Amino acid sequence: MPRPNRGPRLHWIAERGTFYIIWYDRGAKRLRSTGTADRREAEKSLVAFIGASHRLSGKNEPQDILVTDALDHYGKYHAPTRADPARIGYAIDALISYWTGKTLADITPRTCAAYTKERGIAPGTARRELSTLTAAQSFLLREGLLTSVTPATLPDKPEPKDRWITRQEAARLLWAARKGGRQARLYLPLFILIALHTGARKEAILSLRWSQVDLQGGRINYAIPGRARTKKRRPHIPIPRRLMPHLKRAWIRRSDDNGTVLHLDGQPLQRIDKGFRAAVKRAGLEGVTPHTLRHTRGTWLAQAGVPLWEIAGFLGQDQETTARIYAHHHPDYMRAAMDAVG
Repeated sequence: MPRPNRGPRLHWIAERGTFYIIWYDRGAKRLRSTGTADRREAEKSLVAFIGASHRLSGKNEPQDILVTDALDHYGKYHAPTRADPARIGYAIDALISYWTGKTLADITPRTCAAYTKERGIAPGTARRELSTLTAAQSFLLREGLLTSVTPATLPDKPEPKDRWITRQEAARLLWAARKGGRQARLYLPLFILIALHTGARKEAILSLRWSQVDLQGGRINYAIPGRARTKKRRPHIPIPRRLMPHLKRAWIRRSDDNGTVLHLDGQPLQRIDKGFRAAVKRAGLEGVTPHTLRHTRGTWLAQAGVPLWEIAGFLGQDQETTARIYAHHHPDYMRAAMDAVG
């Protein structure tokens, strides 16, 4: 019976004083010298070997496909067709370090738990990254390259964070953003204002172009033309009255008519996390992230008594999610039950 394929791995041969790459091909043991006794250099050779020598073809059993090969195929041929290929790329980059040398058959509850522990990440982040393992296999299955899927075992879904900021805290955060370095002052205050007034996700704000902003009609369309729709919907909403003058000033300073609303010397922004964290620290706040601003907008709307279905439409959520996250902030929350008890 053929030996189970554990994928290429390093093997030290003392009498030769060299690390070798060892793997099994149709049950036959194969060896290839890395030409070095240095572990780090040998690991580089292993990574290069894995990247260059395994190409998917035919229908394969899970134990015959390396996780890295499955992720590579998924990243090359499927991720570019999705709405947010960069997010998939980040997940693949994070997964490769732990799963190098392992096959799809090695995806078990134990290895998934070990991955989460080794990464030292929050359960929500681990869920997103490990879900990519299952998604990659499903893609291979649809393409006829895999006989069955070995689903990744995900950590329990965390409860939604209820951290939101008050209007006084929002004022402090804006003040702190305006006191940052020159580069941060060019974009961070406007990012905070857009996030607080529209509740849009960070990625939607960073990719927002002037062609999506109708200053005359007073509307923002966060949906990107031609982009595939995902569960994270991008709504078409009216521009809040207090946000309008800030957008008009930004329009005057625009890089070009179809450029991004937020930019640095005409170049679109990829990340704002470092500048945002610095502003949060200067403001003396804790537990505040860019996503907190989205949650704050939803909370403020609920506290103002806006119907939950309208909040869902404004934030681009399904009504079930909106009710789960924001219903307890609404003044009518369980009022009928309380009246019945009274």
